[in-house]
Amino acid sequence: MLKLLDLLSAVALLVWGTHIVRTGILRVYGTHLRRVLSHSVQKRPLAFAAGIGVTALVQSSNATALLATSFVATGLMALAPALAIMLGADVGTALMARVLTLDLSWLSPLLIFFGVILFLSRKQTRAGQLGRVFIGLGLIILALQLIVAAAEPMTQAKGVKVLFSSLTGDVMLDALTGALFAMISYSSLAAVLLAATLATSKVISLKVALCLVVGANLGSGILALISSASQNAAGRRVALGSLLFKFAGCLLVLPLVGPVATWMDDWPFRTQELVIAFHVLYNATRCLACLPLTEQMAQLCTRLMPDRQSPEDTVRPRHLDPAALDTPSLALVNAVRETLRMGDIVEQMLNHLMQVIHSGDPLLAKQIRKQDDDVDALYTAIKLYLARMPREDLGERDSRRWAEIIELAINLEQAGDIIEHMLGAVQDKKTSRSRSFSDNGLEEITVLHGQLVSNLRLALSVFLNGDQEGARRLRRAKQRFRLQERHYAHAHVDRLRQQVVQSIETSSLHLDLISDMKRLNSLFCAIAYAVLDNPDASLGDVHGEDADFVEHEVGQAQQSPTPGSRATG
Repeated sequence: MLKLLDLLSAVALLVWGTHIVRTGILRVYGTHLRRVLSHSVQKRPLAFAAGIGVTALVQSSNATALLATSFVATGLMALAPALAIMLGADVGTALMARVLTLDLSWLSPLLIFFGVILFLSRKQTRAGQLGRVFIGLGLIILALQLIVAAAEPMTQAKGVKVLFSSLTGDVMLDALTGALFAMISYSSLAAVLLAATLATSKVISLKVALCLVVGANLGSGILALISSASQNAAGRRVALGSLLFKFAGCLLVLPLVGPVATWMDDWPFRTQELVIAFHVLYNATRCLACLPLTEQMAQLCTRLMPDRQSPEDTVRPRHLDPAALDTPSLALVNAVRETLRMGDIVEQMLNHLMQVIHSGDPLLAKQIRKQDDDVDALYTAIKLYLARMPREDLGERDSRRWAEIIELAINLEQAGDIIEHMLGAVQDKKTSRSRSFSDNGLEEITVLHGQLVSNLRLALSVFLNGDQEGARRLRRAKQRFRLQERHYAHAHVDRLRQQVVQSIETSSLHLDLISDMKRLNSLFCAIAYAVLDNPDASLGDVHGEDADFVEHEVGQAQQSPTPGSRATG
């Protein structure tokens, strides 16, 4: 029993080592790896090579599958290139299994020693995260040694022989066992390495080991399909196509495992090397044979898994994939995309509000309230998603991006509440009393509305790109809006002095609306200060009177009116 526990703990250490390497690489190079994958879509061989390279770095085809499915789910990549990347990921996993089975026992203590020093001394830096990768690699090599040491005494135990005797002869049962272990360990690499080690220790035969290898590949495909459950239909097609390719390969090779094992048994190599060689040859042959069929598989997956419209009465986050939380750079990109979706809904609310002001359409008023509920739901989802992210592992740039996302999400949620309040005021003081604005008053509100929508679009662009020049334009647009709002307030008072009946009847509403628009404008333009406060772009980047303008704007922002300080007619 003690030896069995030693074996299980060694397997757990192997799984944990692969997890540490995967998360460490993605935290340091996640953005660069995403860029490599997203740009490798023109030709199938290039996409195939990108899949091999990325998987070799992160030690997991599941991590590569996560990146590919997220690209396809958002329309950044077509399905056929994504399937080519997935085929390359399978080959990358096989190649890394070959590297890790070399005699690297001398390397394990060095990697762990220097990795711990780097990680503890420079935890929040890129060097610290590379130390984390070194620790993971050292643990993988150490775990393989422990598996061998724990498996050797077990070969003579009668109970163990009885246990593994069920894995002889039935290729389907052996393959399903390999698939199950790959799913439990969340790594086909771990399952293949364990099968090779057990075969070397004579715990299982070579034929059984080869069946476990085939099953492990199938298990990784099932795991990828399960992991993509939160994606839309486009994202799930990537995992489905990859699984179908693996299932076809499994059906074709399993009947040949017996003759192949007999043939390979005569090779002058160790059993472990034979298992790994089969893994590499099987994946390389299968993937190269499937590479020309990616277009046909894409068409088949599209027919098997068509797009389905979500119910209109519910809104759910589309991009907040929980599986990406271990990769801060990817999780932040997901949160950015969901925040931009909030901004789009707020823009629709503004446009609908203007139509209500013109026509008083009650259906549009109902739609605005529904959209405010949608904004609140997305804000809550984004807030909880960011709260689950391990901030202690974020670098300085990611921490700053984290703060920008939550600040803009808060501002958009408040903007939705203000627009709903404006709608209530319009219905109470104008529509229900059959009143109308004067021609000049309606034109002023329309002009301010147009500027407000333009500033919102510019703010979302600045938030997405972090453009310094765009941030300065947004800051100047905020000041122009304030000057325009003040000018229109004075013009309204002049119309009251001229005894314009429509202006007198809607005076309170008119001043409330332009005051609320000023508050909305301040919320939208706040992102400009977050971008300009970036240490890489200090106030010194702004020259002459523009620097004084920044200081003036900051002072004005601190003195902006509170929700209860609206002007009254």
